[in-house]
Amino acid sequence: MDNDLAYKFVRPDKALADFVESFWLLQNHSDMDKEVVVLPDGRIDLFLSLSATEPFHVTLLGIGTQPDKTTVLAQTVVFAISFRLLAAEYIFHTSFSNLVDKATHLPVNFWGFSAADITDFEAFCRKASQKIQEHLNKETDSRKRKLFDLVYSSQGSMTVKELAEKAFWSSRQINRYFNQQFGISLKTYCSILRFRASFQHIKEGKLFPDQNFADQSHFIREIKKLSGALPKELSQNKNDRFIQFWALSKK
Repeated sequence: MDNDLAYKFVRPDKALADFVESFWLLQNHSDMDKEVVVLPDGRIDLFLSLSATEPFHVTLLGIGTQPDKTTVLAQTVVFAISFRLLAAEYIFHTSFSNLVDKATHLPVNFWGFSAADITDFEAFCRKASQKIQEHLNKETDSRKRKLFDLVYSSQGSMTVKELAEKAFWSSRQINRYFNQQFGISLKTYCSILRFRASFQHIKEGKLFPDQNFADQSHFIREIKKLSGALPKELSQNKNDRFIQFWALSKK
């Protein structure tokens, strides 16, 4: 797989950091399809894809709450933008509540993109950054900015009560916002981020709780619930099946 797949990612400029986590590419150079499992990671993803058997297309993927088996087709190139949740309201200007564990196809000329834009990764990042800036047409609510700063900096380890108190926003209002905007509760989202934060530890063979799990049993239950596998299976990652664990060593 190391010889067949190529992966690269870059962080956005500081001005976009509240809305964009990263730009990245994935290429399957081989003539064979690759079966992989994509794990929940708390992101909204925009994919521009082209393969030997499928024409150029643009796909928007909502928040994942369960492992998703998928196929990286032979001779495929994917350029992508991984968004933080504030992007839903301030860049896409829409609710993502109907896209939990789902994807939707967008027009092939979305944001003026075309197949020509997935030949030069640096140029893609520049163009994508410009398009995102153009869609940022209102100031971010200070409570929401504070809330997400806390959620991301703590990697999901803070309780909803703690987050509400520090953001000066009631738990009830926060959960209404999360369910209406993203289709899940804040507690569920924090669980996903805490799960994701354990990836590097698990890959290194540290099969014990590190992100404020109650105990070892709780840790194992949460990992199994969100990945469909035990921590040991993830750490072994046979056949590079779990794509994010394979990518960790490439960053």
